Amino acid sequence: MTVTGSPRAARTVGEIIDARAVTTLFQPLVDLERREPVGYEALSRGPAGTPWQAPIALFEAAREIGRAAELDWICRVRAYQAALAAGLDDSMTLFVNIEPMALRTPCPDDLFPATVAAQGKLRVVTEITERAIAGDPSALLSTAAACRAVGWGVAFDDVGSDPASLALMPLVRPDVVKLDMGLLHDPHRAEVAHVVNAAIAYAERTGAVILAEGIETEEHLELARTMGATLGQGLLFGPPAPLPAPSVTCGTSVPLLPADGVPPVAVPPRSPFEIVAAAKPVLRATKARLAPISQFLESKARDEGEPPVLLACFQEARFFTPSMAQRFADTATTAAFVAVLGVGLDERPAPGVRGARLSEDDPLRGEWNVIVVGPYFAAALTARDLGLSGMTEEERRFEYALTHDRELVLEAARALMYWISPA
Repeated sequence: MTVTGSPRAARTVGEIIDARAVTTLFQPLVDLERREPVGYEALSRGPAGTPWQAPIALFEAAREIGRAAELDWICRVRAYQAALAAGLDDSMTLFVNIEPMALRTPCPDDLFPATVAAQGKLRVVTEITERAIAGDPSALLSTAAACRAVGWGVAFDDVGSDPASLALMPLVRPDVVKLDMGLLHDPHRAEVAHVVNAAIAYAERTGAVILAEGIETEEHLELARTMGATLGQGLLFGPPAPLPAPSVTCGTSVPLLPADGVPPVAVPPRSPFEIVAAAKPVLRATKARLAPISQFLESKARDEGEPPVLLACFQEARFFTPSMAQRFADTATTAAFVAVLGVGLDERPAPGVRGARLSEDDPLRGEWNVIVVGPYFAAALTARDLGLSGMTEEERRFEYALTHDRELVLEAARALMYWISPA
């Protein structure tokens, strides 16, 4: 693979980025039953002999000068170019990482043609982490949708490094669940069984596949299979290296979920009430009647054993009372992700809680939503203010729909996530 500029002559990380002086190594991804490759993960490196050869050092330096997103694009495109140059085709799957900070950054003009070429010739799975969805939910879901629109897949990386990520996983609905290597290397920790069971449950519900990282020994291989993994990577199968010449695959490329498995989110998205009310009975009740239901769902988000996602919309900041703020702050100490939306809300309306400020004319202003998604539990209360006058606060009337239908709850949660901007 050729790059512009002279990598060894680069004196700063800025020069490396200007020269697009990044190379790519590839680690095989293997079918654990046949021990034959079904794809490769692309791993980027800076110029050899420089302080930025290691990817962590390279990205840290790029972040310091505000060019980490550009570097991320370079790494991905260099991986596409190297794969195409080696003759990789869509019989093998190329796994490529994306950093959260690049989600809202458009592809640089000089790299765009290579991106288009990759979309037509390569079978790609884009790897994301829970940091991406927690940091910028709207951009992450848009990126996942864009990948699926061109026939590419999505992998959820490092599952198990933070058990709270299990609740975020179904919001992305990844095709591949990548178990963190720490699960294999320290399998006796109490949380390992919890992570593995949640991953297997997700795979069973959706048809996703499980891939175990860090397989270095035969014992690791045996353990990975007991964890539900059918694919794996690690030094047992080969270190990161230049891409070999094309070879015959084992005939089982990495399967992707049906493209229609995740309902596309409309732009602008439908509100949670519109989504749930279209599928479930709509009733009417006062605020006083709905408050206990709302508080019950909030309590389900305080399950420390199964940290969930809690999303809520309370119309206006004045309805997010100090006592509610305290409840949500307490929940945020253990939950995977907690967010509240409303007119006049701050970005941090309570410790650990993400806030999203709605405009006066936002359609969500009239809605009261409480959505909880955990590895096993899911429920949504969606309500819309009827706007009737002459009533006390507790007498205010709403039309509402309540559901425990997991797929419907997830659709409503994804829609609400589109209103949440970067942290």
